[in-house]
Amino acid sequence: MGTATLHVGFGDQVYRVERPFGDLPPAITIGMISKCAADDEGHLYICQRADPPVIAFDRDGAFVRAFGQGLIADSHGISVTPDQRILVTDRDGHQVLCFDRVGELLFVLGDREPHFQAPFNHPTDAVQAPNGDIYVSDGYGNTMVHRFSPGGSLKHSWGGPGSDAGHFTTPHGIKALTDGRLLVGDRENDRVQLFDADGTYLSEWGGFYHPMDIHVDQARGRIYVSDQIPRVHALTLDGRIVGACKPVIAQGHGITGDAEGNLYIVETRVPVITKLVPIL
Repeated sequence: MGTATLHVGFGDQVYRVERPFGDLPPAITIGMISKCAADDEGHLYICQRADPPVIAFDRDGAFVRAFGQGLIADSHGISVTPDQRILVTDRDGHQVLCFDRVGELLFVLGDREPHFQAPFNHPTDAVQAPNGDIYVSDGYGNTMVHRFSPGGSLKHSWGGPGSDAGHFTTPHGIKALTDGRLLVGDRENDRVQLFDADGTYLSEWGGFYHPMDIHVDQARGRIYVSDQIPRVHALTLDGRIVGACKPVIAQGHGITGDAEGNLYIVETRVPVITKLVPIL
């Protein structure tokens, strides 16, 4: 990796690159990392396509715990709900699993085969919005977004394959803003689409090449989008791009941040976690 200190920036904000981030006990190795999420205590959760599927670190990179063994076939997406539960999207298992922070399974959305096509067919990501509803990007098969009640009942779905407004070609990442709007990374259409809580199309943002993941830092008024250039863009909450850089080795598949403004990026092509620490 080299020993020189690296820096990257988005406009006026400069970060120190810390890589590799995270120490593991000898019994655990990192495989293909998919995405990441941080809770309000500064713990970073990564999901990998191996056992254990979920690994947690503290803000200094010390190993905290691992969980999900034997429950997840292909962990693809991970997010932390407002009440600090962990949503893990099992792409090839066609499910979304909800855990508490110590790894206890709380509930599951979706069915494994042979009944997997309703509602999910290779979902990619899930997020709980401020109103309590859970939204799932069903990326590889159905190319839709599904909305569930806080209790897990399917309320409605929208989308379908295509490039018109409100349609998708691999909805790959999904995030919610505090005002209830949803951001959906429409990967092969090279855009992020915006919807209201009911799934009504509002607008879209371009300037990306196959967007992979989205992180919203509401407190600082920033949205970060990773794509396959490889590159990460920083945007204002109204979608204006304020900067871009290449902070990763190969390709940023997942991006998140913590309350201190640190950013974390994970890659599927190399088993490395990158931490960006703001310095200016």
